[in-house]
Amino acid sequence: MTTEFTLRQSTGRLSAEQVTRYDTQGYLLLENLLSDADLAPARQAMTQKVDMIAAELIRDGKIQDPLTHRPFHYRLAELCAGLTDQEFLKYGRSWRDRLPGYFILMSNPKILDVIESLIGPEIFSNPVYNVRPKVPKVAAGAVPWHQDKSYWPDANSNPVITCWIPLVDSTLENGCLHLIPGTHRKRVIAHHQETYSGTGFLALPENEINGRKIVALPMSAGSAIFFNDRLLHSSTPNNSDHVRWSVDLRYQPTDQDPMPQYGIGFLARSRKHPQRTATLEDWLADRSEHLDP
Repeated sequence: MTTEFTLRQSTGRLSAEQVTRYDTQGYLLLENLLSDADLAPARQAMTQKVDMIAAELIRDGKIQDPLTHRPFHYRLAELCAGLTDQEFLKYGRSWRDRLPGYFILMSNPKILDVIESLIGPEIFSNPVYNVRPKVPKVAAGAVPWHQDKSYWPDANSNPVITCWIPLVDSTLENGCLHLIPGTHRKRVIAHHQETYSGTGFLALPENEINGRKIVALPMSAGSAIFFNDRLLHSSTPNNSDHVRWSVDLRYQPTDQDPMPQYGIGFLARSRKHPQRTATLEDWLADRSEHLDP
């Protein structure tokens, strides 16, 4: 099976060699793509969510101190230290809140320039974006082997590119990504719903992984990995003392299925219709494009 990606035109930030590497391996790691300033709006949005969780835990009598003085990567871990898995999962295995900081990150030109190199300048930001707080010692921290496309197998959207970004250093200890290069060339494999963590993650049978070359990908904060939604990947439990914060963003050509059943995505870049590119106000109002009155 041949890959569907080709360099459509000499736009974007990637070299032809990088595009070929993505084509062949199914992923591309770009170290230090984003600066601390680029990540700051998303970190602020995460802090807003943690403020809300802390307020609920105080209201419910589970904690007394919101720990607002604690560093970003420790605070949620310490707030949740006395919670059971079920109490933590009340807040979800991943978050998809409509907070301005997430839109700012999804619209970052550095990310869109990479996506443009892979699919061209007509870019739609898929509604399936996730903010993931991998909290130490919580079962939800481990993500089993899967293909992203298994979550939307019937959607007429191909390619969908996942952009995974850690907001703190992602290490072997705190549960970095693992993947199997080249597996994007296969069709979607039958998945089952795992039962050990209470999250309902989809998982692949062990025999699909046995004997394959697995690559672990520790990454510094602000680095990014772009990968095909058929690539086999997973992440391991967080055995550190801090939260491994990450986001996974998704992009696709504008002529593909926008998957409205999963929410409202938005037009992130367009040379054909630049005036329709969504603004923050559009996104907050659940509009996928900007339409002049």
